[in-house]
Amino acid sequence: MNPKTKLGAVAVLAITALITPTAVSAASAPADIAARTVSADPPPYSPPDAEARNRAATTANATIAMRSEALLKGQNEKFTLTASVSGAQGLQYLTYARTYRGLPVYGGEVIVSTDRAGELVGSVSSGQQSRITVDVTSKVDAAAATATARAQVPVVESVSTPRLLVHAATTTPRLAWEVVVTGTNGQTPSVLHVFVDAVDGSIVDSYDDVHAGTGNSYYNGNPVTIQTSGSGSSYSMTDTTRPGLRCGGQGGTAYTGTDDAWGTGSGTSLETACVDALYAAQKEWDMLRNWLGRNGFNGSGGAFPARVGLNDVNAYWNGSYTNFGHNQANTRQATPMDVVGHEYGHGIFQYSGAPVSNTLEAGSLNESTGDIFGALTEHYANQPAALDPPDYLVGEEVNLVGSGEIRNMYNPSAEGHPNCYGSPVSGVHAGAGPQNHWFYLLAEGTNPVGKPASSVCSGPATLTGIGIQKAGQIFQAGLNTKTAPWTHAKARKATVAAAKALFPVGCVEVNAVKAAWSAVNVPLASGEVTCP
Repeated sequence: MNPKTKLGAVAVLAITALITPTAVSAASAPADIAARTVSADPPPYSPPDAEARNRAATTANATIAMRSEALLKGQNEKFTLTASVSGAQGLQYLTYARTYRGLPVYGGEVIVSTDRAGELVGSVSSGQQSRITVDVTSKVDAAAATATARAQVPVVESVSTPRLLVHAATTTPRLAWEVVVTGTNGQTPSVLHVFVDAVDGSIVDSYDDVHAGTGNSYYNGNPVTIQTSGSGSSYSMTDTTRPGLRCGGQGGTAYTGTDDAWGTGSGTSLETACVDALYAAQKEWDMLRNWLGRNGFNGSGGAFPARVGLNDVNAYWNGSYTNFGHNQANTRQATPMDVVGHEYGHGIFQYSGAPVSNTLEAGSLNESTGDIFGALTEHYANQPAALDPPDYLVGEEVNLVGSGEIRNMYNPSAEGHPNCYGSPVSGVHAGAGPQNHWFYLLAEGTNPVGKPASSVCSGPATLTGIGIQKAGQIFQAGLNTKTAPWTHAKARKATVAAAKALFPVGCVEVNAVKAAWSAVNVPLASGEVTCP
């Protein structure tokens, strides 16, 4: 066997603990709750201590109580803290779930941002657009809602117990049943959340946890070092330093061996595919920690498994693990760094901010998120030209159908995708173009040295980039305040606010974010942060 790796040194990672969920106090907010700037510039991965996390919860509780009118809170509603994550510069993001007469409210989440010390920064994010006044008596029973939901997935494997809730992600809140249907649609798996109107039985909304992409196998050198586990004559492709990360076949069990040497270097070897998948996932984890200040893929110290050997020309994220197939010629596995980074990027999107529906626009932003995390991972790994050097192409070495890369971030139109927001799109992969273009302009500008030039759709013809690490920090911080419905306008507003919170001294980063969005035809958003 040609050794593909040897066990690397074990690294101990700090884990940011979640604050125990607590009901929001009705106490009045302190007089000095106004937004403040961060006072220091610590290393990117330096999570707030327990005192600061508790202070952030106190601040967030008081802020929500003070802003109940703006948040459209009624007498029959309560907020409960359900998640707290930290990011670059120690900024903290606290997500609150809303209930109405004891029922959960989808789309009613509120996200409060604080600085490292636990003091309010920026605006409070909420996706709810109208006050809730619905009757909570269902006229459609759970069985009927289940039947309607089952019909949306061609081959059904399992169906969840229906959950009665208020759907408030549109302009008119409605009483609805949420039913999660797991199965397949053709060759593509599906974990579809269907919202069935509890009054008239119509489908209000739906979103799928499965997000599919395409790619090829690219080997990251030989040998490479990956983190595995075991000793003596018993080893496993399980990374115990990144909880939840392992790689194996379609059954979900990690590959095992009698020694700690994995793979053959062959494009058809599934064990080699796991070497590539683990190597890329571990690099992405490290990038999240060291560049973006994020604790793991889920923001709370957790990772997700990878599977290889999917009998399809595809790769996808299914809501709880990544799955990788092969190219059309079946000569390479779909585990190059940017494709692995892309699929785990869907997981990061899912575990940042509040859940959002699968509209064409939100799905396009989700696909772009995968591309952005693939590019960030490549740039963090910074491999030499002989391997896979960092770039802004997606799957550029795949020969999926003989056409090279599948997306181009600096010029999406090279692949038939729109460079500019507002252009018609044929689906979510094409719809990734505008945000991909924005990210390139923000990170690199229009005429970066040693990299491809990129044109603007409108506004000044020349833009100067701020660097991919800063761009990534701003993008992730914006995602941490994601609410339904997620749109380009809301992404612009969130990233502008993130730039102001992360870089409070001067306006270079804020104005660069604004200029890059305007350059792809996403206009000034209502209530957008100004600078100075």
